[in-house]
Amino acid sequence: MTIARAQFADTGVEISSLCLGTMMFGDRTGADESTQIMHRALDAGIDFWDTAPMYTATETERIVGSALVGRRDRVFLATKVHKGITYDDITSSCDESLDRLRTDHVDLLQIHWPKKQMALEEITRALDDLVQAGKVRFAGCSNFPTWVLAVARDLAGQKGRARFVSHQPPYNLIERGIEVELLPMCLHQKIAVIPYRPMCMGILSGKYRPGVPIPEDSRGQKDDRVGKMLDRFGPGVTALFEMAEAHNVAPATVSLAWVRSQAGITAPIVGVSRVDQLENLLIESSFELSEDQRAELSKAFDSQVLETGLGDFPRWRRRTDVLA
Repeated sequence: MTIARAQFADTGVEISSLCLGTMMFGDRTGADESTQIMHRALDAGIDFWDTAPMYTATETERIVGSALVGRRDRVFLATKVHKGITYDDITSSCDESLDRLRTDHVDLLQIHWPKKQMALEEITRALDDLVQAGKVRFAGCSNFPTWVLAVARDLAGQKGRARFVSHQPPYNLIERGIEVELLPMCLHQKIAVIPYRPMCMGILSGKYRPGVPIPEDSRGQKDDRVGKMLDRFGPGVTALFEMAEAHNVAPATVSLAWVRSQAGITAPIVGVSRVDQLENLLIESSFELSEDQRAELSKAFDSQVLETGLGDFPRWRRRTDVLA
């Protein structure tokens, strides 16, 4: 198996087209197996890793940092700001992450969530100072509305500062809001899109089946959103299972292939909690959907952002080819 490569925005940097998510490390997965997963992923060509200090109360970053020893130059490493979004919050959060990660820089530092009354002037200045100091190579954001991303990039450009070159939103067959405005903008502006939750909390992974009791030891037992989504999108989940069975692959493989096939997607974040899950992912990582299969699956879920329109405005909002 060969993990395809992807361009990271317009930076000239090449990364793996899958990103290893680390949220389970130190929580559901112990340090030893987490390290095995990371080393195996790297050896298989997944050199883009995403973490955050809020995962397991900073323990995840420590585990990642330990696994990086002797391998740091082979990994494109992303983390996030975990405090507030003042200048001091951003810079001190970065310094603390660098200490836990045992490195002198991260490749990508992301503002994790937008907040009310954000001061983009202060945020962009802090990020640019970190870039100029060599502690951060690139700046990114996560969960930002499209217009806020556009304003932030415009401000940074006017000031000659480092601009956001990536966005990390949720995206899967059920959560498809980014298809309106965000994906077309990112594709045109060459902003990397690193979607998280491609399996929608396991709903699209094969772990749960419509009409079948949710396993007692699963996440779905603790989160009632899983049951509600299964009820609402049962026909789509069933269609997903049928397509996976027809191709003799796991439902998770089909779900991930659907996300990867969308225009503008750079590298979906895949989280595994066991080594055998990673091995299965690697075996089926080359699976692709045809255009017809992708459209068939999209229609089965009927989960695109719906809006009433008497003309073509809704359609144009979704186009990725409006500008040359």
